[in-house]
Amino acid sequence: MTGQNERVNERKPWVVGISGASGTPYAAAVLRGLLAADEAVDLVISKAARLTLLDETGIAFRDAQWKDDLGAWLSSPVTGDVRYWPVSDLAAGPSSGSYRTKGMVVVPASTASVAGIALGLSKDLLQRAADVTLKERRRLVVVPREMPLGRSTLVHMLALHDAGAIVAPASPAFYTGATSAQDLVDFVAGKVLDLLDVPHELFRRWTGELQAGRLSARAELRSGAARADQA
Repeated sequence: MTGQNERVNERKPWVVGISGASGTPYAAAVLRGLLAADEAVDLVISKAARLTLLDETGIAFRDAQWKDDLGAWLSSPVTGDVRYWPVSDLAAGPSSGSYRTKGMVVVPASTASVAGIALGLSKDLLQRAADVTLKERRRLVVVPREMPLGRSTLVHMLALHDAGAIVAPASPAFYTGATSAQDLVDFVAGKVLDLLDVPHELFRRWTGELQAGRLSARAELRSGAARADQA
């Protein structure tokens, strides 16, 4: 009976891999969305991603202070179920298929990480965890953030698709009535969460009515301005 209870209560996180491509706001929005939905997260940040994070946010991510640095990046203390694994730790939980997860998302995905995962190189924990996700037939969402794309990257993306991964380029839509860069980021993050079947309210969904998103956004701006005037 005890073993059955442990199995029912077994932790099954989403592995979030962050590679060195520009686009750390996409990763932050996905992480916020997962934590807001009370999902468990296993976090892996590549060495190149640390440089990108420092460049785009000014935050130097440190292994020993990962929770403080993650909180600074997400602009709120980390209170959810998050486990951090150093990218060099090839003995980490996500490196094994017997370590149960719901799946993995790589966001943003650099062309190097796309190639490494497609070729099964497993040169670090991010690539190994993605390879494990594929071989165990779990959901893998890869979010490339690059343009234009060279032939080799296109071939690697096709290989990922054929292996069972979902290739979801970071391409925001404009029908939602976006009024800020964050709105565009949230659209991409929301689409990623949709692919993981994680509920969210990051963007206005298409309803079949032309201009609905734009008009709704305009009405919200007017309402906000009116409240500001009253204050």
